[in-house]
Amino acid sequence: MKARIGLRRGRTLVAVALAAIVTSALTGSVSAVADGHSGDGIGADHWGVITRNTIGSPVAALRDGPFGSFGVTGSASRPPYGNGSLGIEVADDSTSLTPPSEKVDFGNEVDFYGSRVRDLTRLGFHVFQTGENVGYGGIRNLPNIRFEINPRLPSLPGDTYSTMVWSPPAVAQANQWSGFLDATTTGDWFLSGNELAPLCTQSSPCSFTTLRNGLQQATILTVAVGKGRDHNWVGAVDGLRINRYVYDFEADGVRARRVG
Repeated sequence: MKARIGLRRGRTLVAVALAAIVTSALTGSVSAVADGHSGDGIGADHWGVITRNTIGSPVAALRDGPFGSFGVTGSASRPPYGNGSLGIEVADDSTSLTPPSEKVDFGNEVDFYGSRVRDLTRLGFHVFQTGENVGYGGIRNLPNIRFEINPRLPSLPGDTYSTMVWSPPAVAQANQWSGFLDATTTGDWFLSGNELAPLCTQSSPCSFTTLRNGLQQATILTVAVGKGRDHNWVGAVDGLRINRYVYDFEADGVRARRVG
């Protein structure tokens, strides 16, 4: 696994650099027009790897495809929006840390800042899962949606940081694109700081409704799609839904698509 990821790493870094140049030169092609600020973020220019949340040498790169796998046809054979997606690769045993696994977050540290957690109503994404990923870590070995937040709990006035983490449900079909995975009705949520314990902890996760109801004053710091630190995973994500917008990951940047 380390060899496979290592062979790609140099080419991926070049691809990321080129994508950044293209995005800077063609901002009009990847930007969305803002029409308000109610937890949607809207902007499409501020997405990228969150470096302080990266461990090891993982990959999170905008790319074309994946298309297929072989023999797969119809909507499951291509990214759900446009031609591209966010490719993610993490290894489970490639650092000298404890645990030795990698971690990466690809997200936005600007446009969602200060939005209220209680205003989140629609969340989710599409994922390209593989049979190999299932073999590495089971049927729920998948990327996460992560919101770094300020909990603003009256009972914990000194606590200003936690991460809301969504663990998706199992994907029925491998080696193809999934349908939309709704983070508000499926999968599990937890807080990294256990602020709502005994509810909404990693060992005892909760529903999105329970989590949101417990964070009535909480505000968002960042939003990201990420993976780690647990099992090997190589795949892709597209169509990240946050309220009224779908964030379409393309090789030349991120496009915010208004829905509804």
